[in-house]
Amino acid sequence: MAPKSDSDSSLSSLSATPDPSSGTSPDTLAQVTKATVKTQTKTNSKGKKRKAETVTTTTKRTKKAVVEAEEAPNHEEVAETPKKGQKRAVKKAKVTDDVVEETAQVEAEEDYGETKVVVKKTKRKSKAEKEAELAPLEERTVGSKLLVGAHVSIAGGVHNSITNLIHIGANAFAVFLKNQRKWDNPALDPEHATLFIDGCKKHDVEPGICCLPHGSYLVNLAHPAEDRKKQAYDSFLDDLTRSHKLGIKLYNFHPGNSNATTREDGIRLIAENINKAHKDPATGEVIPVLETMASLGNTIGGTFEDLAEIIKLVEDKNRIGVCIDTCHIFAAGYDLRTPEAFAETMKKFDEVIGLKYLKALHINDSKAPFASHRDLHARIGTGYLGLRPFHNLVNDKRLHGLPMVLETPIDVKGEDGKKIEDKGIWAREIKLLERLVGMYVEGDEFKKLEKELFEAGADERERIGGQVERKKAKAAGEKGGKKGGKGKKKAESKDADEDDE
Repeated sequence: MAPKSDSDSSLSSLSATPDPSSGTSPDTLAQVTKATVKTQTKTNSKGKKRKAETVTTTTKRTKKAVVEAEEAPNHEEVAETPKKGQKRAVKKAKVTDDVVEETAQVEAEEDYGETKVVVKKTKRKSKAEKEAELAPLEERTVGSKLLVGAHVSIAGGVHNSITNLIHIGANAFAVFLKNQRKWDNPALDPEHATLFIDGCKKHDVEPGICCLPHGSYLVNLAHPAEDRKKQAYDSFLDDLTRSHKLGIKLYNFHPGNSNATTREDGIRLIAENINKAHKDPATGEVIPVLETMASLGNTIGGTFEDLAEIIKLVEDKNRIGVCIDTCHIFAAGYDLRTPEAFAETMKKFDEVIGLKYLKALHINDSKAPFASHRDLHARIGTGYLGLRPFHNLVNDKRLHGLPMVLETPIDVKGEDGKKIEDKGIWAREIKLLERLVGMYVEGDEFKKLEKELFEAGADERERIGGQVERKKAKAAGEKGGKKGGKGKKKAESKDADEDDE
């Protein structure tokens, strides 16, 4: 949307002062209301009618003082400027600790000198409201066999991740240590690092055991070009250094792709970069953790063999690991749905890679069918995996004590139809996974949970399943040849864009 041009006519500053006739002393005010108004104006060809868009930021603060205030604080209604001879309505109002942003549409009829102002108000949350929002949705389980959590935000500083993990009742967590979609990022703030470490101590969080940062989506350690190689390595090294400063021992990342080289050379380059980082003392003892991937083609990590080849070339075998993503390996063709299939997949992992290298898990259901090579995360029990694989997983004692991080979608539709995040989904899924430990799968409790969750995901499974089948048919040359034209290509592009990172 193109911005409107600013007008020279603007109200630079407004301040409300106590009315001397009201009997209210200025001393009763903690702070009077202040407003800054920026006006944008349009004039018609005859110069008679002026339209202006005004953005007002208003701050009101008192110590619960009762003051005489002008009658226009209901900014959602239409307020008219009083005509000559009319008195302003005055009322007593309690001004609370609020910060309000207002956008006003102003229309002035110059012939009559009247101005009508329509003001829309958006209230920014007060400190008390923010604290209430971050109150724990679920209490953390003390002494749990599982370290279950989710990928939480570090908005405002890495230390805020501790508040966010407490909020969802987590015993493990993942974070991005910086903006995952930008190359240039500010250095780690030492004050934020101290607050993070202090927060961990205060809440009995051991970052060296339960934290699994996620690497940047831009980094491809398999790229052969010197400039791209350096750019990727510098970002990788920076994240390892940040992890070390924060007392974090594990660092998860996507291995890379061989778009610009051969698969063999790509694997060699990944290992070379890991070895180089290991030799830098700034990385401490941080362990790079290779994530299993969903797709094949040029993507490295879609098979256990890919990861085994990288590990084979890493010199310090004590500082390399693997993170199993349940959605990814299912989409890549490793089944988990029955106890037998789960056991077979874990056996293969042990034979090809080695269970000693398994350092963490990403816990996600899959919107896409088995062996579809589509990376589409679903909420636990609602996808093609269903609930049983997660029962298999949390009851495998070999996995107890490893960080298990949810990356399930938490977007829901708000009252206005727009998407909002519901962190309660993660809080409930954490408790669900903890509850599955020791639960009898043939009992009514498990069967009821399994049925409810499976039904909740029916529409999405059908939608994504249809996309996968259409792609298969296209690849097999069974559907329409080149028919469909641009519209068909657009639909296929939309399908591909849905894949998670």
